[in-house]
Amino acid sequence: MTAAPVTVRVQRGDFDLASEVQALSAGHHDIGAVVTFSGLCRDEAGTLSALELEHYPGMAQAEITRICDEAITRFSLQAVTAIHRYGKIAPGENIVLVITASPHRQAAFDGANFIMDFLKTAAPFWKKEHGTDGTVGGWVSAKDEDDSARDRWSD
Repeated sequence: MTAAPVTVRVQRGDFDLASEVQALSAGHHDIGAVVTFSGLCRDEAGTLSALELEHYPGMAQAEITRICDEAITRFSLQAVTAIHRYGKIAPGENIVLVITASPHRQAAFDGANFIMDFLKTAAPFWKKEHGTDGTVGGWVSAKDEDDSARDRWSD
């Protein structure tokens, strides 16, 4: 059995969702479901001008790959793409993309949820908010609900 293809990129530049789905599914006629999740930068009710994301180079890609590999094994996925941006990201711009493919929809949905729950808590990224009033906030703290979402996957 051939290992499912995993594409992981940590990049400054934007990505195109449709192109990424096409690249993942091209030539794979055994795929029955493709699920995408695209996370966007919010403007926080007009108070945020940008979200600045920093990461630990090398380690971030390795951790995302580990998470994707675990999702493939756990949900029998046929392919996964995960892209996470860094740098200053304006409201409305893409931050993260997760694409999962499987023979059946539930596995694809569960795999995408699993990957996102672990990306939010385990991948080494840090966020800083830049206000529309020119202020630069501190690093954004992790949220308890993100930990709870991750913990639901414990065996």
